[in-house]
Amino acid sequence: MNLKTSLFDRRGKVSIVHDDSNAAERLARELLLNIPFVTMRPIVFVCIGTDRSTGDSLGPLVGSLLEEKKLHSFFVYGTLDEPIHAVNLADKLREINAIHANPYVIGIDACLGRVKSVGIIQVGNGPVKPGAGVNKDLPAVGDIHITGIVNVSGFMEFFVLQNTRLNLVMKMAKTIALGIYQANQLYQRGNWTELDWAENEKTN
Repeated sequence: MNLKTSLFDRRGKVSIVHDDSNAAERLARELLLNIPFVTMRPIVFVCIGTDRSTGDSLGPLVGSLLEEKKLHSFFVYGTLDEPIHAVNLADKLREINAIHANPYVIGIDACLGRVKSVGIIQVGNGPVKPGAGVNKDLPAVGDIHITGIVNVSGFMEFFVLQNTRLNLVMKMAKTIALGIYQANQLYQRGNWTELDWAENEKTN
């Protein structure tokens, strides 16, 4: 759980309202603008969190939804069955780097923020830093990151997480998973005419 929403590079952060009609498409677009098409680096999603806390279950929910979709171009770690959390994060990252040569990692985590930001999905440059808001010294995760603001920060964060509505977290997880799935479909086809819009955005 990343309790701070702006720990790293603010310049590249994009906010998406989870229930907008085109939210998944926007997320897919942002991912494709960042994922390196012309390299052989494996694309790895690391979904961080635990099913023992409603608010912190966003990551493993996304991981489980993606597991059901059986992605062919992306690798996914962190599910409800096998969550990646504070206790095993460092070991899992070492395992991922042993399996995949120079992976391009996208970290996915829940976070807390302002009242008006609850329900926002953020895509940003640089890693997510799990546990930063509660002074846990955990490894940073990701070349880029996806975070979902699931509730309000500022007071008794662990209590807030435990009392976060599963309905909201599930809706956000479905949007994130659908966006990643749509990005996977385009990436898998390797149809450069379909991806021209992304390449053009990179150079503008």
